[in-house]
Amino acid sequence: MIVMKRLSSLLLLALLFLSLATPVAALIEFQNEAEEKRFQALAEELRCLVCQNQSLADSDASLAGDLRLEVLEQMRSGKSDQEVIDFLVSRYGNFVRYRPPVEPSTWALWFGPFVVFLLGGFAVVRTIQRRAQLSDEDPDQV
Repeated sequence: MIVMKRLSSLLLLALLFLSLATPVAALIEFQNEAEEKRFQALAEELRCLVCQNQSLADSDASLAGDLRLEVLEQMRSGKSDQEVIDFLVSRYGNFVRYRPPVEPSTWALWFGPFVVFLLGGFAVVRTIQRRAQLSDEDPDQV
C-alpha cells in the first residue's frame, strides 16, 4: 500500500514537470503563417549553444528560448535571414550556425574527422603489416 502511494506520488510529480516543460516556440505568437515558416527555417539553421547537438528549433534549453526570441525580434525589425544569421555569428561565432561555412577557421571541423579516419586506417594497415612480417620471420612469436 505504501509502495503504491509512493509510485502514484512520483507519477504525479513527473506529470507536473512534464506539463511545465512547454517549449518556448509554442509560446510565440506569430503574426502570420509566412512569419512562422521563416522563423522555423531560421531556427533549423542555428545551433543551440547549450545542447550543441540540437538545432535552435529542437532545443528546450532556456538560452535557446532566449535566442529564438532574439531571432524573432530581428525578423520583425525588418532584417533579412542573412542579416539575422550574421548578427548571431558576430555575437557567438560560427559555432552558432548548425552548418558552418567551409573556411580556414572551420577546416578542422569539416576535415578533421576524415583525417582521423585516414590516420586510424593507416595505423591498422601498418599494424597488420608488422604482424605479418613477424609471423613470416618467426611463426612462434605471434
